[in-house]
Amino acid sequence: MRSSLSDSRTFAEALLVFCCLLWALAFLWTKDSLADADPMTFLVLRFAVGAAVLAPIAGRSLGDRVALRGGLQLGSILFIGYALQTAGLVYTTPARSGFITGMCVVLVPIVSLLLFRRVPGIPALLGVVFAAGGLTLLTWPVGIADPGPAVGTLRGDLLTLAGAAVYAVHICLTELWAPRAKAVALVGNQLWVVALLALCSLPFVDVRFEPTTALWTGVLLSGALASSFAISVQTWAQVRTTAVRAAVIFALEPVFTAVLSSMMGREELGAREWLGGAMVVVGVLAAEVGGAFWARRQGAQSAVMNAE
Repeated sequence: MRSSLSDSRTFAEALLVFCCLLWALAFLWTKDSLADADPMTFLVLRFAVGAAVLAPIAGRSLGDRVALRGGLQLGSILFIGYALQTAGLVYTTPARSGFITGMCVVLVPIVSLLLFRRVPGIPALLGVVFAAGGLTLLTWPVGIADPGPAVGTLRGDLLTLAGAAVYAVHICLTELWAPRAKAVALVGNQLWVVALLALCSLPFVDVRFEPTTALWTGVLLSGALASSFAISVQTWAQVRTTAVRAAVIFALEPVFTAVLSSMMGREELGAREWLGGAMVVVGVLAAEVGGAFWARRQGAQSAVMNAE
């Protein structure tokens, strides 16, 4: 029995690593696609593909009232996050976007404090400090010795940071909705909402659409693999491993993005940017892994006090 459980967890964690690789590649696919389409048009296509792939799996559960309400609220927030992140990728690089997006994890305790009055623990605060330091290195202001990104790149970094903050809100609210509806229905409805909101935004943006092979490749791979497949696999796999182990695996996503982007010649990161990215990853690990051990320690101390 133990061997079976261990094998199940190993397989689930291997799938999570594969999901991180897909999400890392999605940064590159999206960056390439934005050469032939504006951000909103890309989002319409990507999430329509993702929703269409997931619809047969979710089936009738998509029409569940709670799944519809949760999907509408969470999908609206997810749309804002993706709109900011995708717009940021127009100006910044895939690796920088990956590292900055990863900060959503350390922003969760701050958002949780604002929304639910939950005071973050010491590990979460340490994580915020590390990640903030790393972000400072990544977005080093122009005009200072060892100048950092150009003004355009800095604009992209700030848009991406805003997107990460919105993702943090999405994570916190998902905690409220996830136990109340079937996961695949909740995710499926969110993908439809993102696609529809992006479609409604087209009259207000400068639409640019060139149906190139690169664009359709990015749309299909991002929609089918990085959106519907990866999110569904993540939901399945996280039931079969611990939150701590999952957090360590998720910290690989920005690392994969930076390594792949550099290996494929998309960008060249300097020592300062690698250090900044590493600090963001350390911040994520401190917040998630340290937070889990902190909670376990606090629980053990409470148990001892109650026993006495």
